Amino acid sequence: MSLFGTASSFGTGGTGVFGTTTTDSHNPMKDVEVTSPPDDSISCLAFSPPTMPGNFLIAGSWANDVRCWEVQDNGQTVPKAQQMHTGPVLDVCWSDDGSKVFTASCDKTAKMWDLNSNQAMQIAQHDGPIKAIHWIKAPNYSCVMTGSWDKTLKFWDTRSPTPMMSLQMPERCYCADVVYPMAVVATAERGLIVYQLENQPSEFRRIDSPLKHQHRCVAIFKDKQNKPTGFALGSIEGRVSAFILFLFISRDHVDLIVNAIAFHPVHGTLATVGSDGRFSFWDKDARTKLKTSEQLDQPITACCFNHNGNIFAYASSYDWSKGHEYYNPQKKNYIFLRNAAEELKPRNKKW
Repeated sequence: MSLFGTASSFGTGGTGVFGTTTTDSHNPMKDVEVTSPPDDSISCLAFSPPTMPGNFLIAGSWANDVRCWEVQDNGQTVPKAQQMHTGPVLDVCWSDDGSKVFTASCDKTAKMWDLNSNQAMQIAQHDGPIKAIHWIKAPNYSCVMTGSWDKTLKFWDTRSPTPMMSLQMPERCYCADVVYPMAVVATAERGLIVYQLENQPSEFRRIDSPLKHQHRCVAIFKDKQNKPTGFALGSIEGRVSAFILFLFISRDHVDLIVNAIAFHPVHGTLATVGSDGRFSFWDKDARTKLKTSEQLDQPITACCFNHNGNIFAYASSYDWSKGHEYYNPQKKNYIFLRNAAEELKPRNKKW
């Protein structure tokens, strides 16, 4: 049975039934609601890798917690486990075999969560909040990469309390992505650094950003041979730029702050989510917008696809883009799941 193949109810009031005609400003797209979402703004989402049977979703939040759900074939979500930091969780990622989850926090530490034993242990330490964390699986080494506001990029063997390598950056890490053998880090002051990860990590190139405002998110995309070939960069000015072979080729306007970018693992099209409470699907090759959602009643702060691209997950919560005066602690946070199998297919006609 395929995802959303049955009408399964989530939450209360019938608002989480896929395909119903109920209209609700918190879920105008009538997507499936994940049960037991975090109690504060959701900063990051990540689906389990293809090596794992089934689909598991991880979310980190400003409530200092990391949660895991199983997404069943009929669309039902089952809360499985939870771990805590002592500060907001800013990023999460999976190991390639799906047995571990790595978490980065404002408490200046990163942890490794063993899902089999449900135990978490600290594996990294910085002098400032850790903004980005990624697992690197190379032919000759495996490690965790952490990027921090202390202006360092560190690489950790999870068995050692000291980093394998530490690279100084000109500014604070604001976002990063890794697709071996390539890593991209976007920093404060609109810095962009590409790293190569073969043999051992090293700086490959610094790039002048075409964006005039602060970088917010970055995502690497692959070519038809499944090799990393470029990346998309989003900023607080509501603009997304795509770089192919490190050449700037396109700029597309989206509304307000771009909070996250995710590439479809099969089609190579992409999703962007923003502070305007909408998600948009794009064909970067045709330079065409494929779809824009109805507007949710609060910003969309994070998004991701599952390993085969059938499920698009997105989080609805406050992103602080309008300051503390617009924060409503009574407002609930949500994670939604959408069937993405058809809507992300590229246009036949290329630009």
